[in-house]
Order: sequence, then C-alpha cells, then structure tokens
Amino acid sequence: MAAGSERGARRTPQGGTVEQAKEACLRLLAVRARSRAELAGRLADKGYTDEVTESALTRLAEVGLIDDAAFAEEWVRSRHTYSGKGKQALAQELRRKGVAAADADAALSAISGEDETDRAAELVRRKLRTIPHDVDREKVMGRLVGMLARRGYGHGTAYAVVKAELAQHESERSGEI
Repeated sequence: MAAGSERGARRTPQGGTVEQAKEACLRLLAVRARSRAELAGRLADKGYTDEVTESALTRLAEVGLIDDAAFAEEWVRSRHTYSGKGKQALAQELRRKGVAAADADAALSAISGEDETDRAAELVRRKLRTIPHDVDREKVMGRLVGMLARRGYGHGTAYAVVKAELAQHESERSGEI
C-alpha cells in the first residue's frame, strides 16, 4: 500500500474510510458549493466518525475545495442578485449553514446600502405591475413592506423604498390618463 493511501484506507468502527468520506463530499460539492459545517453534518448523517470527517474535510480544505469565506461571498452575491434577499436574510442563511461570523460579515459587506436599496426598489417595481389599480394605497403599502421584510430588508429601508416607488408609480399612472 502506498504511504498516502494507508491513511485514507484506514477503517473506522462505524462509517467508512477517509477516502470514502472525501468521495461523499466531492459528490455533494459537484451539485453546489457547501460550507464546511454543511459537509460535516452530511457526513455525520451518513455515519462517519468525527475523526474521519475531520481528516476528510481538512484535506479538502488544504486543496482548496472547501473555503467558507469564498462560499459566503458567492452565496451572498447569488442570493442577493437572483433571489432579491436582503442582508438580514442572507446573514441568517449563512448562520444556518455554519459559516463563521467573520466570513459572513466580510461577504455581507460587499452589499452596500445603495445596492440593497436598488435591489429592493427593483422588487417593488416588479410587484407593483401585478397589483390591481383599485387596491387601497395603505393596503398596497403594507403588502410591499411585508414582502421586503420577508426577504430580509430592514423596516426603515423597506418603508422608504416602498414610499418612494409608490409615489413614482402613482405619478406615472396619473400621467397616463
């Protein structure tokens, strides 16, 4: 047996070898990027011991296949851009995925207040196109602020964006008549 394969082939009382754990991680990473904590949880679910899990994850991190900071940056960029998530929701998602606070904070700092406001305004404009014209203004306001709040935007940001976009929408509508 080669020196490098001896460690990976070592059997554990339950679960499997380090090599099997690395293969399981590679299959998961082929689907989408994952945090170290997510991979550790999946390996634990499959019955791998803590020792085998730690060895496999350490090796994958050494070769650059696991990087929580890069994962957090990509997650934030993707979810903000394509799902319209605000910073609060993104921070919560990263916590659930086991990303360290320092890595999460660094990734979230890439979203400026202006970026967040612009994305919220875009979401509101899109939603305004689907709301019937005869709905009460206060009801529309509540729906839109609630929609932004559910997506993780702060109340102050949500209210300011909705107020501005609603005023713009109403002035455009009155100009059409």
